[in-house]
Amino acid sequence: MRPQASLGRVLDDLGATLLELVHGDPDLHPRQAAAIGGVVIHDPLDEPVLPQHALVLGVGVGDAAETARLLRMLGRQEAVALVVRAPVPADPDLAAAAAESGVALLGLTRGASWAQLAALLRSLLAEGDVGDAEPQTLGGVPAGDLFALANAIAALLDAPVTIEDRSSRVLAYSGRQDEADRSRIETILGRQVPERYSRQLTDRGIFRDLYRSDQPVYVEPGGDDFFLLPRVAVAVRAGDEILGSIWAAVQGPPNLDRMQALRDAARVVALHMLRIRAGADVERRLRTDLLSTALEGGPGALDALTRLGLADRPVAVLGLALLPRPDDPSGVTADAGLATERQRLADALAMHIGAVHPRSAAALVGDVVYGLVPVARGRADGAVRIATDFLDRVGERTPAVAGIGPVAQDVAGLAAARAEADRALRVLRTGNTAGRRVARLADVHVEALLLDLADVVSARGDRPSGAVANLLAYDAKHNTNLVDTLRAWLDAFGDAVAAAAAMYVHPNTFRYRLRRVAEVGPLDLHDPDARFAAMLELRLAARPTE
Repeated sequence: MRPQASLGRVLDDLGATLLELVHGDPDLHPRQAAAIGGVVIHDPLDEPVLPQHALVLGVGVGDAAETARLLRMLGRQEAVALVVRAPVPADPDLAAAAAESGVALLGLTRGASWAQLAALLRSLLAEGDVGDAEPQTLGGVPAGDLFALANAIAALLDAPVTIEDRSSRVLAYSGRQDEADRSRIETILGRQVPERYSRQLTDRGIFRDLYRSDQPVYVEPGGDDFFLLPRVAVAVRAGDEILGSIWAAVQGPPNLDRMQALRDAARVVALHMLRIRAGADVERRLRTDLLSTALEGGPGALDALTRLGLADRPVAVLGLALLPRPDDPSGVTADAGLATERQRLADALAMHIGAVHPRSAAALVGDVVYGLVPVARGRADGAVRIATDFLDRVGERTPAVAGIGPVAQDVAGLAAARAEADRALRVLRTGNTAGRRVARLADVHVEALLLDLADVVSARGDRPSGAVANLLAYDAKHNTNLVDTLRAWLDAFGDAVAAAAAMYVHPNTFRYRLRRVAEVGPLDLHDPDARFAAMLELRLAARPTE
């Protein structure tokens, strides 16, 4: 039950840094959506036999005509995609060849090496990538072990080293930090370069010089308020993207050999940082696929639950979703920012429920964060409490609501539990629940039924009819408020005095308007069926379907 190693997955994991989709549609084309069978380097002198659905690296292929010919040849061998060096020429024959062959065309970012791409692709697509008992090595160091890498660089430079991200957060550091100065010790203890040092580096233009060049930058010491020892730093790049930097506290300007060693080390660090990021994304996607498979039911649900460690106990389903922010009531938010916020919510929920029960699981599926929490048999109170505590912790800065499904005793009941959680969540997302943030379906059952009925009305294109339609038309034509009068009277259970107070009018004025409602409708206010029908139509007319 590994996640499908498809082209879409590769683009999700590596596309932002290394790869650009030029031609093709991995979501719609059947072959491009299939599992990738292997990574192959194209050799024009000795064309290899391709595995089914291969991803081919077109090293040295740059001419548009040659690329088009290769696409058609790969299409006959049922390859999934061809990668060439960017920029890819805008050639109509190239687009036609990609469409005709069914082979997607990708561009490799300038500055990224083919070896780097091949290593990342094979690590992403290799069997047993997640949870592999024998970790891979990159540059002789276990993949992702930045601390081991920092120690190796420190040995080459004979100086204590830190590896930092773009925000000057310390990702790893070497030994011998006691040989450095006070500012380095403060940085290590806080796992972040202090703001006063970062500000001085910015004011002196050090970061500008660092990120503009792939050459190491030598930084002179600056007294008590700055470094006491010189620094030499180099940017860590993946193509055009700056991943971070390496900083060494040295005794003086390094010689040419050590400067070259630092440059070489930056390339290895980039590979490790990309591997960490890609590996985390793959593991996250694996958990998402397993949780989604379990929630959907079907033949793979039991195996997915077994992989999650939840097959032998009852679980409750939690569904969380973000609400529109007060400054963005329409929900029109930047897609990237919204997706990031949802993923943060998913990561936070996973950490929260993991602390409550180590065998719980959480993942972002679509725009909803789902959690599976083992509970006592037949009781979902614990899940309600967990969701309430979590939303209290995240506070108002992350406006979210949670729908709770019933306890699923087995795999067969999991899909039904998810459906109930979704229905409760949908009611909460409308915002018509008087500030309620957590609910089971039983808590909002009537609201859920009204939403279901509103869906039917919307699908059929029904409009208000009869008395309610006449009242709406009359109000629109004469600028009156007979519909509001009827709604207030129904909400007050026929108490004209209370309804008049709600509308801030005199009771006699309200009674006069009510008589006009009965006349214009016409509507028999003494008929319980007529009252119920009017109330239902008014509720549905004012209710959004989402």
